[in-house]
Amino acid sequence: MPAKDIYHNIVKNALIKDGWTITHDPLRIRLSSGKNLFVDLAGERLIAAERGIEKIAVEVKSFTRPSEMSALEEAVGQFVLYNQLLKRYHPEYVLYLAVTEDIRQSVFEQEAGKTMLEDKIVRLFSFDEKSEVIAQWIP
Repeated sequence: MPAKDIYHNIVKNALIKDGWTITHDPLRIRLSSGKNLFVDLAGERLIAAERGIEKIAVEVKSFTRPSEMSALEEAVGQFVLYNQLLKRYHPEYVLYLAVTEDIRQSVFEQEAGKTMLEDKIVRLFSFDEKSEVIAQWIP
C-alpha cells in the first residue's frame, strides 16, 4: 500500500466534521489483471431523504514538489486515471482532489489549474490545514 500524504489525517478529520462517514481508508481499485490502485479515502453521507446516499472518493495532494506545475501535472494525471477506473469498478463514487486552501488559490486560480476546473477535468475541494475544515467544494 502506498504511503499516506502528509495531509491525509487532516482531510479525513475535515470530511468527518463536514458530515461524511469514512468508509474506506484507502479505497482499493482491484484491476482485472490483479494489480491494485489505492485512492486515499472514500466516504458517504445521507443527503435529503429522496436523494439517498452520496459517495465520494478523495485523493489527497500536498503539492510539495519544488514546481507547482510538475505537481499539478502529476495530480491531474493521477486524478484522470483514478476517475476512469472508478467509473468502471466503483461507479457509485465521485472522485475529488483535496488540496489546501493555499494551493487552491496559488494553483487552481491560475490558468493551468483553472482550466482543469472549468473544463470539468478535475473536481476539487480545499481545506484549512490548521482548523481541519473544508474551505470550498468545486464540483
